[in-house]
Amino acid sequence: MMIPTMNVLIVDDHPLYREGVKALLSGLDPMIEVTGVSRVAEAVGAVGGRQIDLILLDMNLPGSSRLQALQEIRQLFDGTTIVVVSGEEDPALVLAVIDAGAAGFIPKSTSPDITIQALRLVLAQGVYLPPLALSHAAQRQARQAAPTLSEKQSAVLRLLLKGKSNKLIAREMDIAEGTVKAHLWAVYQALGVNSRSQAMCRAYELGLLQSQWLPLQSVLAQGRRE
Repeated sequence: MMIPTMNVLIVDDHPLYREGVKALLSGLDPMIEVTGVSRVAEAVGAVGGRQIDLILLDMNLPGSSRLQALQEIRQLFDGTTIVVVSGEEDPALVLAVIDAGAAGFIPKSTSPDITIQALRLVLAQGVYLPPLALSHAAQRQARQAAPTLSEKQSAVLRLLLKGKSNKLIAREMDIAEGTVKAHLWAVYQALGVNSRSQAMCRAYELGLLQSQWLPLQSVLAQGRRE
């Protein structure tokens, strides 16, 4: 399955990394348009008003603190899928990035094949965490109690974890899209989160992806956000 044609923005101060990712994406689909900049401040001018579908952001940029670059890019490109790429792999930092609104964290040591799988996952409204962070999350699981969800709320969450949009969830459950949003709001409240990516991360921490739930890393992309 190929990643659909899209506009990708890479914010990274290492030219060789930007060119490497560009070559990787272009090898999959030559119609993918990749724009690379070295600083957040250059991003808006570089894209020239085009709609950006995916942002790959290095969180350790010159002049920016750890999460500052992520906060700035989210303000400039509200609603755009953002994946943090970094040479760091501290599990606590990875989870902090997800809590701050990123849809995934890809260490720069990740192989090209896994990188593509991770991008497919986040484009399906999933969240990607590297194995070390997943292990750290599992350790936190024992210290937290799983929330009580209704049958409908559990069904909505299960479909969300598969990368389904609100529209598709409504269609599969034969309910109104507004009802889906109401169930999602209740799920967010129960999990103590406020976004899909945070809900997926918290669901893993609480063990909700075990047995009847899909393993987080096995949720492969089924298409772009509708």
